[in-house]
Amino acid sequence: MTALDNACQSAAALGVTITVASGDNGSSDGTSTNTVDFPASSPHVLACGGTALYANGTQISEEVVWDDQASGGGATGGGFSATFPAPTWQTSALPSGSSGRGVPDVAGNASPETGYNIVVDGQQETVGGTSAVAPLWAGLIALINQQLAQEGKQTAGFINPTLYQNTADFQDITHGNNGAYSAGPGWDACTGLGSPKGTALLSALSQ
Repeated sequence: MTALDNACQSAAALGVTITVASGDNGSSDGTSTNTVDFPASSPHVLACGGTALYANGTQISEEVVWDDQASGGGATGGGFSATFPAPTWQTSALPSGSSGRGVPDVAGNASPETGYNIVVDGQQETVGGTSAVAPLWAGLIALINQQLAQEGKQTAGFINPTLYQNTADFQDITHGNNGAYSAGPGWDACTGLGSPKGTALLSALSQ
């Protein structure tokens, strides 16, 4: 863990954004107690949690915490690290009394029911999980970096501190849970700050 975290720290110092899935086994991360997934718990990465979408026609009517555990499926990982302390840019967002690094930072659609259409060996299927949310965020950051480059600006780099200073640039997820933790206003240990408002984040990262 120390070696990989050091590598992530070096990447952050070089202005590289690393997006990481928070896990698909709820607050227990597949263990007998509440624990967080690594490397999502590293303070030098962007930890990505999961939501589920409900539609009304072609419009999203509701976005909640992804939790299919009752039906034998997965759920977004999240919680507090027992290894890494909360970084300074995160402490004000965490619940009172929290000392460990909070996971996740952000979220996006992870439910296989509303997931991503892919083709494997010529066969089309729909997949989900927080391992789909991490590349979703990576793609968004790539588009933001492309726009920044066109404006002659530096790439976004390690964006976590900026994100926590611009919480209004997220769709706050306030319903659902991942086992031990429930969603609520502001940061929570299910969906972090929430799902992205892309144009608003572009504006924040362009400053």
